[in-house]
Amino acid sequence: MATILASIPSGVEATSGSTTLTSPIRWQESMRSAVRSSGELLRLLNLSDSEHSEAAAKDFPVFVPREFVAKMQVGDPLDPLLQQVLASSDELDEKWSVGALQDPVGDEAAKRIPGLLQKYEGRALLITSGACAVHCRYCFRRHYPYQSAPKGRSGWQESLAALRADDSVEEVILSGGDPLTVADSQLQWLVNELNQIDHIRRLRVHTRTPVVIPQRICDDLLAWVQSSRAAVYFVLHVNHPREIDASFAAAMKQLRTASATLLNQSVLLRGVNDSPEVQLELCRALVDMQVLPYYLHQLDRAAGALHFETKVDVGLAIIDHLRAKLPGYAVPKFVREEPGRPSKTPL
Repeated sequence: MATILASIPSGVEATSGSTTLTSPIRWQESMRSAVRSSGELLRLLNLSDSEHSEAAAKDFPVFVPREFVAKMQVGDPLDPLLQQVLASSDELDEKWSVGALQDPVGDEAAKRIPGLLQKYEGRALLITSGACAVHCRYCFRRHYPYQSAPKGRSGWQESLAALRADDSVEEVILSGGDPLTVADSQLQWLVNELNQIDHIRRLRVHTRTPVVIPQRICDDLLAWVQSSRAAVYFVLHVNHPREIDASFAAAMKQLRTASATLLNQSVLLRGVNDSPEVQLELCRALVDMQVLPYYLHQLDRAAGALHFETKVDVGLAIIDHLRAKLPGYAVPKFVREEPGRPSKTPL
């Protein structure tokens, strides 16, 4: 089975610029020192080892930066941040397997060439890395064959050639894995190449790294963001208001200063953020730091993740609550991804 790499990928390297944020720990060091077992994670939180599943961790490795662990409540086995990253026996329980899929969003059918996907008109998605800065247990690409996706400058050449030849593509989505696990020297080169393709007008970076390692927003990253000819959008992935702290807020301010547009998408997760009160607090916190709520996703039905699924009616009730409390720009669209459809499906 292919999984997202729980190690430093080959594209990660030390950079020469100093970190913009105040933390003395560089983001590469945070990746190297991340928690790699449920047992260690539970010990750090003073919880019993019986709370996790070794078998589930073998199926999909545990990988959690210590900065994210520090936001969890010590002694609380139901902590909503812990629930997102702790390997659980529910992942392998047959009662949660009905309708589970290895490729729930149709990535394989959307593959133009290895590492380049296209599902929607005018937009193409480049798999830039097979690594993530955190392993979310509900991940819809936990079974993606990352070993077949070309990486690095030589590996990206075929995708770049395909993009140059197709002037219908005006937006490129950098995804993975997580593109911000790639060294800024590599990302700078890739962005420069994309900026030389006249018909590409926008670059979109889908990332959870600044949520779990805020110091990833460093001088070298800000430099390539600010220098891009194409407009740069960051789509963050914050699921719960407790994921937001002063370091994350500072990182968002730095990105805004570099002229990036900031959006957020969340996944509706049972036992984590499936209440109107939590979603209201999250949306308020995001818009206060000028990050617009973009999507609230109904769970993608990935094998091993169905214990997080809620009924659609739960999400609809949450959206109604948000509309009554917030201005329209602060209310995310509640959507589901259905393979083969020309867009996300509004719910």
